[in-house]
Amino acid sequence: MIATFGVLGFIAGIVANFTGKFIIPWLSQIVLPTIGIDWILSGVAGALITVGLVTAWAYMSPGEQ
Repeated sequence: MIATFGVLGFIAGIVANFTGKFIIPWLSQIVLPTIGIDWILSGVAGALITVGLVTAWAYMSPGEQ
């Protein structure tokens, strides 16, 4: 079981490295000037609010009896 999480962590590290080297520079040069930073910030804020609301709902809902 621990080895499985180790392999998943290794793959996540590879994906993070690829994202940091190739995807983020591409986004900052091509996509962000086209879309605009206000859309990005609005999306991030909406995602954080949604995660907060779902987390609060999950903690407040009754568990299995």
